[in-house]
Amino acid sequence: MMGSRARIVSLLLLAFLFARAAEPIAAAAAPAGSRHLTQDERWMNQRLDHFSPTDHRQFKQRYFEFLDYHRAPSGPVFLRICGESACDGIPNDYLAVLAKKFGAAVVTPEHRYYGKSSPFKQLTTENLRFLSSKQALFDLAVFRQYYQESLNARYNRSSGFDNPWFVIGISYAGALSAWFRLKFPHLTCGSLASSGVVLAVYNYTDFDKQVGESAGPQCKAILQEITELVDEQLRLDSHSVKTLFGAQTLKNDGDFLFFLADAAAITFQYGNPDALCPQLIKAKKNRKNLVEAYAQFVKGFYIKEMETPPSSYDREYLKETTPEDSSTRLWWFQVCSEVAYFQVAPKNDSVRSARVNTKYHLDLCRYVFGEGVYPDVFMTNLYYGGTGIAASKIVFTNGSQDPWRHASKQKSSKDMPSYLMKCRNCGHGTDLRGCPQWPFRTEGDSSNCSSPVAVSTVRQRIAKHIDLWLKQCNKPSVGAL
Repeated sequence: MMGSRARIVSLLLLAFLFARAAEPIAAAAAPAGSRHLTQDERWMNQRLDHFSPTDHRQFKQRYFEFLDYHRAPSGPVFLRICGESACDGIPNDYLAVLAKKFGAAVVTPEHRYYGKSSPFKQLTTENLRFLSSKQALFDLAVFRQYYQESLNARYNRSSGFDNPWFVIGISYAGALSAWFRLKFPHLTCGSLASSGVVLAVYNYTDFDKQVGESAGPQCKAILQEITELVDEQLRLDSHSVKTLFGAQTLKNDGDFLFFLADAAAITFQYGNPDALCPQLIKAKKNRKNLVEAYAQFVKGFYIKEMETPPSSYDREYLKETTPEDSSTRLWWFQVCSEVAYFQVAPKNDSVRSARVNTKYHLDLCRYVFGEGVYPDVFMTNLYYGGTGIAASKIVFTNGSQDPWRHASKQKSSKDMPSYLMKCRNCGHGTDLRGCPQWPFRTEGDSSNCSSPVAVSTVRQRIAKHIDLWLKQCNKPSVGAL
């Protein structure tokens, strides 16, 4: 089935590849210390529905290219997948170091629907039916072939010449990276799935359990005490406690409790334990009001510094079909229709409120997107294989403190090594982002990791795998499809 679809895609490619003029050469290298290698926008026509034989509608898909390190014309191409957010350029993280090392071009297409690559202005549930990982993978395959042909035109080579390609992604994009290698092994020499969440999980209780482990016994106990106090205050005077946290617009108590749980979880996820735990421990020791201490953290760090508006947790805002920031609604649709990852409270020893349960998530999905939208996790894992993915030449990496690592492949298997970076602030995408993972660190600087050696060791292993797998498919091939 996949083979026949790939042939259809290749035929469709010919129809619009030759209709487009070659793109101009990329701009100069990014200034030292810049957050992006480039932010120069480029565009291609992408098919709306790769699975329909009759629907030939297209939309404009944004992408970026960086060629300053490329050993033209036959050097490798690194396809950096942009995931569940607007893509405003190619990040100047550790991938820049790898691109320089291997003489690689770096290209990044924006995920369909996100940012400026939306097929529709109105993000109704009906219009979101083309938003899925399966459609996104075919977008990547079409983009890969389109860009390869544009390189061939640029260097006056015959159609069918292939540079060696390597695919990279973090988080959901890391899962796409692994799935791309699984579904299109002939289009990439290998993949790096950094914090790649390849296992769709219905009730993701391990997420909360990892938050507790990452916090440590003392901080975990304080967070649990705060949760109990907030639960009680919500019953007595919900408006006052929500106002205390600057989240009075969250009318639904479940939305508010999920917001509070996420504030702590994301702090550990992105390698910032010291932004939270020392203050809470100090407040406990000095017999200060713990709820007020946590509110100070949420407002000062999570809302202000991390720029996380409480409205992004508001089901009324999520229901809007033309929101100012569409990424949250879009990702919730993917959650509610495909992968779940419902971050529910475990039955025992939970950090988050027990009210953040399966019912909360299903009710939110139903309220925001309507009846009939629910995540068929069984079918998602049946299609991709979950952590039993039957592929090859994929590197999986995870940070020890990251709550998402339990949805990734954490055990090595044949031709699919898995590495865990262990340190106090090793979190989501540490191998590419460094420590902490937020705020942004140029070239993925790892000097602030509590164990820089743990990160550098994994990075060396990644480079060895990339080197080996590029060499194994480095011979140019003609007529690959």
